[in-house]
Amino acid sequence: MKRSLLFSVGGMLCLALLICVPGVQAAEKTGFIDMREVMLNSEAGKKATEEFKKIYERDKVSIQEKETDLRKLKDDLEKQRSILKEEAYREKESAYQKKFRDYQLLVKDSNEDLQARDQELSRTLIPEILKVVGAIGEKENYTLVLDIGTVPVAYFNKESDLTKRVIEAFNKTYKPKTP
Repeated sequence: MKRSLLFSVGGMLCLALLICVPGVQAAEKTGFIDMREVMLNSEAGKKATEEFKKIYERDKVSIQEKETDLRKLKDDLEKQRSILKEEAYREKESAYQKKFRDYQLLVKDSNEDLQARDQELSRTLIPEILKVVGAIGEKENYTLVLDIGTVPVAYFNKESDLTKRVIEAFNKTYKPKTP
């Protein structure tokens, strides 16, 4: 306890000396980016978004067709409930349940496919974006560059926002790897 108290007092003393002694200042420069905005508004991000939309729309049509079929089957099953024998009803109910499970698998597979594509895109783009951020940070002597999407920031000077510059530099330097 005494050791940490002394360390804290010593740390405050050093900080006070840095603030009070003329000519001795810590040159701290912090920048901020919004990684999500870079991912969405860069050329590579926009292209990926278009691909996601195409896949989503294709899957959406297939899913909606299955939903329509399921509703029709369910309605028919309910209408025939009173006139069907128990065994026939159970068979139709079983067929409906099988189709419903197939539908659930289709939705799950579609979501997993989109999620996997998103993760692959992130795994590809983020390291490249970080290289651009690092180059800007090094060139302009930033001590720290934070992603405002992952670190809660109550306030930052808009002049410290590097997002647009990162997007511009990333668009100029990023070349997608062809498989």
